[in-house]
Amino acid sequence: METEKILIVDDEEPIREVVSTMLEAQGFQCATAYNGRVAQEMIPKFAPDLVLSDMIMPEMDGIRLLEWLREYDPDVPVIMVTAMHDITTALEAIRRGAYDYILKPFEKDQLFLGVRRALQHRRLVFENRNYQRNLEQLVEERTAQLSGALTQLEQSYDDTLEALGSALDLRDAETEGHCQRVTAFTIYIAKAMKLAPESLPVLARAAFLHDIGKMAIPDVVLRKPGPLDDAEKQIMRTHCDIGYNMLTRIPFLRDAAEIVLAHQEFFDGTGYPRGLKGEEIPLGARIFAIADAMDAMISDRPYRKALSLTHARDEILRCAGTQFDPRVVEVFHAIPESDWAELRRNLESPFRLAHIHNL
Repeated sequence: METEKILIVDDEEPIREVVSTMLEAQGFQCATAYNGRVAQEMIPKFAPDLVLSDMIMPEMDGIRLLEWLREYDPDVPVIMVTAMHDITTALEAIRRGAYDYILKPFEKDQLFLGVRRALQHRRLVFENRNYQRNLEQLVEERTAQLSGALTQLEQSYDDTLEALGSALDLRDAETEGHCQRVTAFTIYIAKAMKLAPESLPVLARAAFLHDIGKMAIPDVVLRKPGPLDDAEKQIMRTHCDIGYNMLTRIPFLRDAAEIVLAHQEFFDGTGYPRGLKGEEIPLGARIFAIADAMDAMISDRPYRKALSLTHARDEILRCAGTQFDPRVVEVFHAIPESDWAELRRNLESPFRLAHIHNL
């Protein structure tokens, strides 16, 4: 531990010498000044841990020195030394920031006690400050670690979802890559609508898993090459409820499950499974519906070749207010056709859910 330094400021030389001698005998390093002005010049060089100052001195008294020191270095405690008849002034010094005062004439035990208390107070202030600083740094480090762990966990979730999407592609080869494309299109529209960034991962997962319920649809229906009859259509329509029931059992997918359940609802209430209408349909599902319809039209199907982007955009505009939310259609139609063409080209490479931030 470094020797603590004390500056003694008093206009009487015998007092300076006596106090200095006593404190040095206690292991402190001392320096002296005969008034506040000299003390001002010494403090930057000597850097005292404590100032012991007389109240009444020529040129600059103890109160003025105290005021200056509170501005220069508020961490340095000041003990005022005063005669009995100046007690009111000493109390004023306390109000202005002095740590303590000692009455003249003083005994050495009184001096030592006051000095040790003041220095102990200074040490506690610095220890508390260092503790707070270290605590803040520790909190920052732990927060960064937690954030990294959460990011890693979220990536693990998304890796699992991507594997589920790949499994669905294997069952329904007709729509291979559809989950990836419709997810990208959905997020592109959502960003154009300025949805809150924190809502985008939920929407992306819902779009990616919208057809997950088809995993439970029999192959004879799912992979039937021709049109479905009424009974088969009813079976196929159960995939919304099946998907919802699958996802609601997974806590971090419960919000996405609501969009999956509603992704076949129509704005005019003629969709399924609940016949929701207008804003009863979750906004995410209303956005998804447009992305899903566009991808279906511009992709090859066994019964027809892919339609043009222009045709798809016109058809979506025609169905505004019936199948689609007019407000979402307006935002969708304001996006240039060239943007959709470029986005689709860029999706030829493997698409990851993490890519939504780059769309």
